[in-house]
Amino acid sequence: MEEVKAIASAGNLDLRNDRCAVSLVFAAGTRPRASAIGALAARSDKFAVSHDPHKVNEVEEGWVELIANGLTFDLTGLNPEPAQVRPECAHLFGLAASAELSAGEPITIMPGPHLASARTMFPVLRTLAWLGALLAELPQVRAVVWHPARSWSDPHYFRASVLRWIEGGAFPGLGLTAIAPTADGGLTSEGLAIFTGQELVLAPELARDRAEGAKIALRLINWLAESGGVAESTSVMGPSGETLNLVPDREKQNVKVTASS
Repeated sequence: MEEVKAIASAGNLDLRNDRCAVSLVFAAGTRPRASAIGALAARSDKFAVSHDPHKVNEVEEGWVELIANGLTFDLTGLNPEPAQVRPECAHLFGLAASAELSAGEPITIMPGPHLASARTMFPVLRTLAWLGALLAELPQVRAVVWHPARSWSDPHYFRASVLRWIEGGAFPGLGLTAIAPTADGGLTSEGLAIFTGQELVLAPELARDRAEGAKIALRLINWLAESGGVAESTSVMGPSGETLNLVPDREKQNVKVTASS
């Protein structure tokens, strides 16, 4: 698992008070214009620009509407509009903290207004991640930010892991979620709740060996993201054949994991 380092603590992008978003961070001064998005859409043939204000009123407004899998998303922060505040960063995957990243400028994709009541449904989140992976092909992208996990990923890493998932591979647990230590020595997920309504919390005895604990957490994150949350206590087999007990707390906001004695 990549070392966790903070890039920014004050740059918490909270557009419309919504963390359901993905951003692409560009080198300063290199954010694309709407025309570049349209050109990429035409080349990929996997998404389209469904509305570009520039084509209606001949004024570039710094945003376009995208459509993919029949779902619409708003892409904001394009040139020539002023740069947005950088998203918060708590986890890095395939990246090292640098002055270039700290000075980067984001563009952001969010579910459109028509998806207001469905933005956390699995097909919407899956398509949102897919769009982030497709747009990571743009020149000068330095990082892809998955807002629910506060994770910043190398563009090639994010693109490859998400596209493998879309094509039937494993859920990209390190990128669309993250794993962090708890105060008592355990481990917890961050970002899983947007997919399942719950975060995963490993007991300290499962995390004494950080590498083994992370392996257990990642295996469970992948399983839960694909199968949904845990409504009742259950037991599953861990990666080394051990029996793991999964117990949702009273409010069902966390799934606590312990090992059978």
